[in-house]
Amino acid sequence: MHLSEISAKLPEKLHAVLSKTIEELRPSQEKAINAGLLDGKSLLVCTPTASGKTLIAELAAVKNILEGKGKAIYIVPLKALASEKYKEFSKKYAGLFTIALSIGDLDSAEPGLAEKDFLFVTSEKLDSLIRHSAPWLKQVRTVIVDEIHLLNDPDRGPTLEVIITLLKQLLPKMQLLGLSATIGNPQELADWLKAELVEDAWRPVTLEEGIYLAGNLTFHASTR
Repeated sequence: MHLSEISAKLPEKLHAVLSKTIEELRPSQEKAINAGLLDGKSLLVCTPTASGKTLIAELAAVKNILEGKGKAIYIVPLKALASEKYKEFSKKYAGLFTIALSIGDLDSAEPGLAEKDFLFVTSEKLDSLIRHSAPWLKQVRTVIVDEIHLLNDPDRGPTLEVIITLLKQLLPKMQLLGLSATIGNPQELADWLKAELVEDAWRPVTLEEGIYLAGNLTFHASTR
């Protein structure tokens, strides 16, 4: 699928940004679009690393912001990853909408976030914002949960599960996008999220499997 094929469904400014670097969409991105990504459907995307999951979330979030439907929250497990995504999006979408990074003081409701359109947060920080009853949360339209398989993590899992449960109650019309490369029970999780499941095995580089023994590396299988 070429980007031009979905241009009618994208805000002009979003299409202008993407067309600078993208001509053809990857298989997982095409599947997500066919599953209703640009129509506001919630999706659970389970595809290999570097297969294009971030752009799937980006398409929905930026589209909803530019169309005036509401804010976007991007939840990541690590502060370093949140900072990396914040810098990437700030450079890419400079001047189109406002972006904020919120990973600090867990005892602050950060009222200044009410003026921002796209927020990058850790799950712990979002948990704090919800508990502080930040009024602007009701303006959120798109929620992205990166590494959603961490629901199964004994440390971060409970907080993430509580956050998603509370957001489903607080934002019944939100578009929820769960992203992961490894989920053992994807359909079960998709059902709990009330999301369409998008799976694909395509990866940008060949994955080769082999055995290293006595200084020799022998490859015996190759998948793509």
